[in-house]
Amino acid sequence: MANIVFNVALGRLAQYGDLPAAADSLILVPFAAAGLPTDATMRDYATLTAVKAGATEQTTLGRKTLANVTVSVDNTNDRVAIDCDDVTWTAAGGAAIGAVVICYKPDTASADSAIIPLTKHDVAMTPDGSDFTLTIADFARTSSAA
Repeated sequence: MANIVFNVALGRLAQYGDLPAAADSLILVPFAAAGLPTDATMRDYATLTAVKAGATEQTTLGRKTLANVTVSVDNTNDRVAIDCDDVTWTAAGGAAIGAVVICYKPDTASADSAIIPLTKHDVAMTPDGSDFTLTIADFARTSSAA
């Protein structure tokens, strides 16, 4: 589950999770462990460009488009859960990662300045050439008190 929800995404997670546009997607972007800003700083970034200005994208692993994204409204527990398939990197290499950020990409051709960061997840992994699967169970869950 998410460590933080970016301020720009508060209240919009379910909307973005439903993928409202014709060519939009959710992408997972890995970030190097070295030099990660604090959650208090990171949550104020409003675009992927801003996140990358404060943290180093781990480009050897590469970005992944999330598959089978589902948004479930749970009236019994008064919450919304957003889930997707697990993500696998084959023969993972490059620098150690300390976090992944899930972003809303409005269109297949969107520049990083148009991509909206939604959630940040602490992930500690040092690539060693083997396959690495990130198990995802409800990457975000939001609720409100009545």
